[in-house]
Amino acid sequence: MNYPSSRSTLLDIVWSTNTGVNRAIRNVVLAVVGTLLLTLSAKVQVPFYPVPMTMQTFVVLMLGMAYGWRLGGATLALYLAEGAIGLPVFAGTPEKGIGLAYMMGGTGGYLLGYLLAAAIIGWLAEKGWDRTMLGTALALLIGNLIIYVPGLIYLGVLFGWDKPILEWGFTPFILGDVTKLALAAMAMPLAWKILGKSGDTI
Repeated sequence: MNYPSSRSTLLDIVWSTNTGVNRAIRNVVLAVVGTLLLTLSAKVQVPFYPVPMTMQTFVVLMLGMAYGWRLGGATLALYLAEGAIGLPVFAGTPEKGIGLAYMMGGTGGYLLGYLLAAAIIGWLAEKGWDRTMLGTALALLIGNLIIYVPGLIYLGVLFGWDKPILEWGFTPFILGDVTKLALAAMAMPLAWKILGKSGDTI
């Protein structure tokens, strides 16, 4: 698979800009909108088995794909900054604490994973991985792994590797993640097909 060094993202097709000033305004608006979507997705729980499901990982990965690695990463960085200064943007806030104290708790590794995943999956999208169901599914699988690795490592460091780390932070969420992956794998290629900009595929 040979790709050009730079590819348009879905965002570039939906909202293209011709000047640096317009692009900056667009990026600021979309970064703020992205943090609002992340906050909403963290707060809303969907009944599911074996545990209730939020749509936050879905939103993280879809933002990365639609925005590209720069704006996707910047949006997640802004979201984390909002949480760090005490805004109740994370799941369980303010009930379970706010600010850096919350971020240093058990979810800290996953929050870092969100940032890394949005940037890396955005880079893959710029290489054309979001144009087909297979490419999107592979990118999303990579994104999910990138979220889980620092999340589980941090849980182990924080609570000790003698604890059931996988049972706490991985196995209850597998079914929900597979469901969200399937939804996203259908949604992104469909969006490209509707726009008529599918281009080269993976």
